[in-house]
Amino acid sequence: MIPINILDDNAAIGTDTRVLQDIHLKTKNLAIYQRGMAQLKGELAQAAKRPMECRANGTVEEIIFSLSSYLTNVLPGHVGLLGDILNLLGLFEQVTKVSSFRVSLATVSTNMCSRFHADNNELRMLCTYYGQGTLWLPDHAVDRKAYLTGKGNQNIVPDEGLIQQVATGDVVVLKGALYPESTPVLHRSPNIEKNGEERLLLSIDPNQSLNLPL
Repeated sequence: MIPINILDDNAAIGTDTRVLQDIHLKTKNLAIYQRGMAQLKGELAQAAKRPMECRANGTVEEIIFSLSSYLTNVLPGHVGLLGDILNLLGLFEQVTKVSSFRVSLATVSTNMCSRFHADNNELRMLCTYYGQGTLWLPDHAVDRKAYLTGKGNQNIVPDEGLIQQVATGDVVVLKGALYPESTPVLHRSPNIEKNGEERLLLSIDPNQSLNLPL
């Protein structure tokens, strides 16, 4: 993987949370908020010792209540992780302008979606708390015809050296196929199954159609 010129392509990348709002720009279909997670090191080390799977649905308050109840049983001293998820929900609420969400916090040990694809939604937020982050493609690296005709990754991405990866802990918002008047970003899960790796993945989807900025 090689770095891309973020001024010339489809990604908005920065160390300020406001970069996530750039997902609404017509020229962007991916926004990455780069950050550190030193404050969660201890909790994530404990989380890595046990499988986790929690799904929650509803308002931010309802989701945090469900997550808190779950984490109380599986991860003692989970205040930092729960607070971080609350913060990310708040950021996504600002981006989407909706009030109801679907959240998944789960340990992943398989390759999940191994083909580069676009999600069938408007927007999705992802954060990989430990393990490898999501792989994504600059638009100039994609053979869209190969993708639309069902071809495999070797045809969709003629040059594998252009594949990019979200860093562990960074927050990414992805445009899906239902976002109006846009080209969705193609992405896939990293290959972890063969080496017995795991990821702790947070996924947040809106439960409602977006209230898009004018």
